[in-house]
Amino acid sequence: MATEVENNAPAMETKEIKEEIAAGDNKAEEAKQEIGAGDAATPKEKEPAPPKVVVHKTNYEKDVVYLYQFSRTPLLPSLSPYCLKVETWLRLAGIKYENVDHKLKYRSKKGQLPFVELNGEEIADSVIIIKELAARFNHDLDIALTAEQRNVAHAMISMIDNHLAWVVMWWRTKYPDQVLKGYKVNLQHALGTRIPNGILNFCFKFAFGRKWFQGSKKVKAQGIGVHSPEEINTFGQSDLKVLSDMLADKPFFFGDEPTTLDVVVFAHLAQIYFIDKEVTYPLRDYMTESCANLVGLVNRMKDRCFPDWDEICTNLDLNSHLPKPEPEQQKDNKEAAKDEKEAEGKELEPDDKDIEKEKADDKEKAKEKEVEENKEKETK
Repeated sequence: MATEVENNAPAMETKEIKEEIAAGDNKAEEAKQEIGAGDAATPKEKEPAPPKVVVHKTNYEKDVVYLYQFSRTPLLPSLSPYCLKVETWLRLAGIKYENVDHKLKYRSKKGQLPFVELNGEEIADSVIIIKELAARFNHDLDIALTAEQRNVAHAMISMIDNHLAWVVMWWRTKYPDQVLKGYKVNLQHALGTRIPNGILNFCFKFAFGRKWFQGSKKVKAQGIGVHSPEEINTFGQSDLKVLSDMLADKPFFFGDEPTTLDVVVFAHLAQIYFIDKEVTYPLRDYMTESCANLVGLVNRMKDRCFPDWDEICTNLDLNSHLPKPEPEQQKDNKEAAKDEKEAEGKELEPDDKDIEKEKADDKEKAKEKEVEENKEKETK
């Protein structure tokens, strides 16, 4: 029996192969007929789907930069030198931008603030943001610098970002209560909540240096945090002395016009200089007493880039640089934003609920007015 199976196998396989060939010929003939029928029989290629928008600001305006950063404070526009750096650069470059009031809810895909959105695309990290925007808007603040000057600027910015910034961060994580007092931070406003400031301040003091932000661990991991307060303060003074010597008596580091280095220095030194005088901070005192030219630079950059500084710090307005719409338009904009949140199923903010109450009140007043008008008509 085994022999028969083995002998018959080739014959069976040959028969199956012939049947498959015949079937293949029929399919080929059918395909020829379809091709001969012309374009009507040719399947249409699918058009590629439009790219999915993955930004928070879906109703963006073309070529407007949407900046996501920290909330304002009564003493300076941003508690983050990196956020202040980006906003200062945008103003100096004359690029149209808008701050998004996100109540600290959003972070970039890298987990950072600041980040920007431009034409439906996210750009994160202050260094990359400035580099990308400079290329896209063809506005390089350093275009007039020589190769040697660019190298010096790069070295100075690296010192500031990777050393001086950590000296300031050490102070902030070591004395979080002084941060709140020194910048007069209103956490209730910053977070867009109705939780009492007393509770928020308590949580901030516990969280900023320890649990949520792990600031102390980061400062120690960087290396600054293992030193004594006196040693850390000396590090900061040395950095300020280098910057002061380099600036000398010039209005800006490389002459009469500010460059990226001036922007970075201003953004970081503003965090030191504008701390409230009632709060003790040795590094601010050293800068004021021994580096008068740096104080002059900070004030020149402030006056040039933030003519609305007082308005920002008084009203905590994120967009004081933009023309203000008429009161009715403001109301319409708020209602449109509320309706958009409802459509997306998002939780309404306290302000949104106030808008709802205002609308109800307006309807009630309109009804009362109509009733009174009808009564007057009946009387006549």
